[in-house]
Amino acid sequence: MSDDDREDDVPSDVLELPAQAMVSETRVPAISPPEHLLIAKLRRGDPAAFETLVRTHQDRVYDFCVRMLADREEAFDLTQEIFISIHKHLDKFRADAKLTTWIYRIARNHCLNRLKYLKRRGRGRSDEYGESNELSISEAMGGSARPDDAVSARKDRELVHRAIQELDEDQRALVVLRDVEGLSYEEIMDITELPEGTVKSRLHRAREKLAGILMKLEQSFADRGD
Repeated sequence: MSDDDREDDVPSDVLELPAQAMVSETRVPAISPPEHLLIAKLRRGDPAAFETLVRTHQDRVYDFCVRMLADREEAFDLTQEIFISIHKHLDKFRADAKLTTWIYRIARNHCLNRLKYLKRRGRGRSDEYGESNELSISEAMGGSARPDDAVSARKDRELVHRAIQELDEDQRALVVLRDVEGLSYEEIMDITELPEGTVKSRLHRAREKLAGILMKLEQSFADRGD
């Protein structure tokens, strides 16, 4: 993104989101005012309201980008761009829509566009979601579980992350939105602008493909003795 695309009045929080604050396996919901009050303040151009929006949603947007791109650095940069885009297009937000759904729609579109851009540049799937970027065992398990359980859980997470990356972009988005982020079908319909039947059938096919990929990855890990 060029400097010309950034508006001067975008809060500094958006341009310098701290990576350590945005990455969490166990997300702690941010405390924010009721959505209708926040929207009213956003429409008045209240900068404090936008900072609240960023603090409330930045973790989920970043996590979504990481799972879509499998590259933490790309996800971090794209998260900045997404919130800049949200700030620039607040006037287009419909009051009858759910704010979270609108944010996910923007995030999904940015991720799909970035993936197309990376393909044109010849950049394939990154392995950055591997062991070097997983939480340490003690962090992941809170220091209270048995080490062998922690190792097993860590391998399971890695397998799932790797398998998701083998899906095509649209399938990946559906699986992440429904099975990782836990959004309802109605929310996913609003985000993707697809009818319910299409969402359910595509998600079903994506899950079947994901199950097959997981079986192959598990066999590959077993053959290697991992």
